[in-house]
Amino acid sequence: MVQISMIRRDLEIRTVKSLLASNRIVGIMGARQVGKTTLSRMLAEHWKQPVTFFDLEDTRDLARLQDPMLALADIRGLVVIDEVQRLPGLFETLRVLVDRPERGAKFLVLGSASPELLKQSSETLAGRIAYHTLEGFSLDEIGVQNLSKLWLRGGFPRSFLAASDTGSFKWRQNFIRTFLERDIPQLGFRVSSTTLQRFWSMLAHYHGQTWNASEFGRSFGVADTTVRNYLDLLSSTLVIRVLKPWHENISKRQVKVPKVYIIDSGLLHALLNLRSLVDIEGHPKVGASWEGFALSEIVRQLGADKSECYFWAAHSGAELDLLIVRGRQRLGFEFKRTSSPGLTPSMRSALKDLRLLRLDVIYSGEKTFPMADRIRAVPLRNILTDIKPMTG
Repeated sequence: MVQISMIRRDLEIRTVKSLLASNRIVGIMGARQVGKTTLSRMLAEHWKQPVTFFDLEDTRDLARLQDPMLALADIRGLVVIDEVQRLPGLFETLRVLVDRPERGAKFLVLGSASPELLKQSSETLAGRIAYHTLEGFSLDEIGVQNLSKLWLRGGFPRSFLAASDTGSFKWRQNFIRTFLERDIPQLGFRVSSTTLQRFWSMLAHYHGQTWNASEFGRSFGVADTTVRNYLDLLSSTLVIRVLKPWHENISKRQVKVPKVYIIDSGLLHALLNLRSLVDIEGHPKVGASWEGFALSEIVRQLGADKSECYFWAAHSGAELDLLIVRGRQRLGFEFKRTSSPGLTPSMRSALKDLRLLRLDVIYSGEKTFPMADRIRAVPLRNILTDIKPMTG
């Protein structure tokens, strides 16, 4: 089996190198166990200056940084600080260090939470830090011949590279338990792991559907704001995708609540207790699972930021699974787990009402073909060749 250190694509390293070339501080954000530490060590192998590592899960390194100014002031080269969310007060010291007129070290900070979650700690670094989000393996890293395996196991390196489907499933079960029982409390949240487990499992059954805070609140016997906080917590720890609704001034009444997805298909399957492709094929959420998986691959292939990604739905029934907006470019995507997708009035409505440059129907067949003017069908396995990254 290919080793984890060999499968991380060169693009990730080049991206981080480019960010470090123009910024004194770069943050790599990603869910736990997604490969941030591995990526930083691969980068360090090619760094021409000294590299100093601090792992804040190591009590010795955590102790060394209790007086961060003393520990960091005289270091030169590249300083890598792993699990930075465990020492939020560090950001103030980094601001002082990078504002000094003399050039000192560059800092690569790795975190298992989104910049929004760390906002109170990192707001002093505004204009001084660049972020890069690292996700699990994708099709362009593991090859389309492994598409079904990636869908089943998800992109976490240790899950995908496990010796068997059983081993992969057990790893994901352990990840979920450790994430809820250890990682969430370390971020300072005092929510019962049992409650969050129940909430996350319930979200898995709503994967690909619009968010209904009232329904979730009734199920948990709590206020809408409480379940919204649960959703924000899982979104901020990069395991949930909240896809915003797009609405503008057109004649149709439009949906204005978000959709929710479990970001990693392997975690979705573990939460639903689906251990094999046979299990998935026979489950009512098979279509939603495939939609979320394909959506993630499209977003990554296009290099779209979450602020550029939306879905659209009108109360009349017209809808679009994914709308990506960058400047004046508007691209639409529908996801159909079928071998023969058909043209629908909803597609024509989305193309016209949203003024799309193009609408691609991502399906599970073999060939790319036109369906109508500016509408085409594209197999998921062909997106690496038939869908180009956006410009601008």
